[in-house]
Amino acid sequence: MTTVTPMALDERAERFLALTKTGPDTDMGKLLRRFWHPVALASDVGPGEAKTITILSEELTLYRSQSGTPHLIGGRCAHRRTLLSTGWVDGDTVRCIYHGWRFDSSGACVERPAEVDTGMPRTRIAGYPVYEYGGLIFAYMGEAPVPEFDLPRKALTELEGAVLRNGVERWDNNWFQQIENSMDATHVSFVHHALKVGPFGAAVTNAVPKLEYQETPAGIRQIGRRADNNVRVSDWTFPNNNHITVPGLKPEDPWIDVFVWMVPNDDLNTTRFMIYSLPPGGSEESRQRFEQYFDTYGKYDPAAHHDELFAMREWNNPDDMFVGLTAAQDYLAIRGQGRIVDRTKEVLGRSDLGIVTLRKLFWRELDKLRNGEPTKEWRRLTEAERLPTQPGLAQSAA
Repeated sequence: MTTVTPMALDERAERFLALTKTGPDTDMGKLLRRFWHPVALASDVGPGEAKTITILSEELTLYRSQSGTPHLIGGRCAHRRTLLSTGWVDGDTVRCIYHGWRFDSSGACVERPAEVDTGMPRTRIAGYPVYEYGGLIFAYMGEAPVPEFDLPRKALTELEGAVLRNGVERWDNNWFQQIENSMDATHVSFVHHALKVGPFGAAVTNAVPKLEYQETPAGIRQIGRRADNNVRVSDWTFPNNNHITVPGLKPEDPWIDVFVWMVPNDDLNTTRFMIYSLPPGGSEESRQRFEQYFDTYGKYDPAAHHDELFAMREWNNPDDMFVGLTAAQDYLAIRGQGRIVDRTKEVLGRSDLGIVTLRKLFWRELDKLRNGEPTKEWRRLTEAERLPTQPGLAQSAA
């Protein structure tokens, strides 16, 4: 029997810890800043409005100019460090509430009303490029050159006639637990049969899958085979997006493509941004159902119901068997690990092939970054390929 030395345990703990840290001075934080990330719903901030957000452990100000263009700059005034979001949007700039200092979209100070004879200071705050796409506002928070906005694009959402809706959930746990859940095909057979079996759990069934993982130009393709006619596929895009399909709201409705980004706010909190895409070609009734459902239930946030969920034994909202139920089931499993899970105490098995594959991929990229070597140039999957659906019990789960 092999004895694990204390040094080996320390090194293992450090390797696990590296997966969870997202600040600008951490290895993972530097890696994540090489990519575009959603930071808000497009509807979160209107023309002339500003709000404070925290992304990748940085406090920032998201605002729209009077003309409607979004911008993202540092969260606090360089002068006396008060929140810029409490001030005024002035054209394409933000003016601080405290002493009127004004900052443009690059983070440069362009006016100091009470210092008219001393010129502009050399200090500046952060300023990041943003891009609106699919109802979300994305930002690039890394070094120049700014990469083309291409990897986050999803061909299926760009099809003529596709109907899009968005979701957002703010979870009180580390982001990497949610990334790992995306690569855990087995959990669907158990987690999504908790509280109540909805159309998603019924369609996939509670059969244990045979697993296969393939690295792609964009990330990882996950294949779970439960039967010859029940093969579930998901496409995960590096570093934090997953594409899955789920049953429509009625058995006769088309299956819905779901694109989920797990974005660290800091090391203890994560925001999940979703694009739900109803494919073209469905009936007018299915489109109306889709739109009405998201207008009513699309903003369910399980963390806001933490105590209620952990005391619950049955799902108590029969009208919401899609976003709410699925999110609640996942939240119980993932948040039940703690805010940051202690991976040194895990006992993994064959069913954890996806977890092992994912961690090795991230460790590979982190090692390259530390050693000054080129990391992989990830490229999006450009084909608008429909993922297979599962027959399961979907037809009987109206």
